[in-house]
Amino acid sequence: MPATTAAYARKSRRAGPSARRRSVSAGPLFVAPFLILFVLLFLAPLGYAAYLSLFQEQLIGGTVFVGLDNYVTALKDPQLLHGVGRVALFFVIQVPLMLLLALLFALALDSGLLRLARVIRLGIFVPYAVPSVVATLMWGYLYGPDFGPFAQLSRNLDLPAPAFLSESWMLGSLANIVAWEFVGYNMIILYAALRTIPHDLYEAAAMDGAGAWRIAWSIKLPALRPALLLTLLFSVIGSFQLFNEPNLLMKIAPDVISSSYTANLYAYSLAFTGQQVNYAATVSFLLGLVIVIASYAVLLTANRRRER
Repeated sequence: MPATTAAYARKSRRAGPSARRRSVSAGPLFVAPFLILFVLLFLAPLGYAAYLSLFQEQLIGGTVFVGLDNYVTALKDPQLLHGVGRVALFFVIQVPLMLLLALLFALALDSGLLRLARVIRLGIFVPYAVPSVVATLMWGYLYGPDFGPFAQLSRNLDLPAPAFLSESWMLGSLANIVAWEFVGYNMIILYAALRTIPHDLYEAAAMDGAGAWRIAWSIKLPALRPALLLTLLFSVIGSFQLFNEPNLLMKIAPDVISSSYTANLYAYSLAFTGQQVNYAATVSFLLGLVIVIASYAVLLTANRRRER
């Protein structure tokens, strides 16, 4: 038996280096498919867009290298600046309302006081499963000043039709559509975070005399900070990429929504309508930079509050 054990140990020592080499080489092999797709589908198009943004197509001379001239022009472009400002205002209006509704729904479902909680949870989440194009077409019909049900009801009551698609109401109408689509998605994230809180904390708080509101304020809300930060970051990115909703509503409200109503819509119009591919690549890069700065500002603010 001792001889057999010694022989096995010698065999293990001989096989040790080769086994370690195989384990070291296995990691890159597992990661390789993702890296290849990441390079081909993300980095390569991004690099090509950066390359295009440094050129300009002219009537005389064809496509010429202009360096950073496109970026200088874009920073002074009033259409782009107004589009970014309009999206920032949309973010200020829509995101707090959407996250507040998602938080309230998540807390109500987690409380266990609602009957048919699964049915309610599914009903809140279902709008997220509806494609944004379908949702916008549906709400566009409801907003319609001539054929929409709100307009018809107003005419039957001899009241003026609500101006959902007017210039002063348009941002609110867009915010309503996006909130309807994404409240359920954010609610699921927050609800999942609530389900990870140990029930021992609730029992200890109840033994100390804490009620439902005190538990929600002192235990649930602090535990939801990482999830709320995640939903806020997603909302920052989604808000500045606003495209489908204004693009479709532009067909029924062309006097309010122009091709530069949002920065993303402006870049699309430049590329596929105006055939200004180089300038569209520049606008896209600047929009990406705005999203990175806004996301970093949110993370920095959250980290500073956590350190206090």
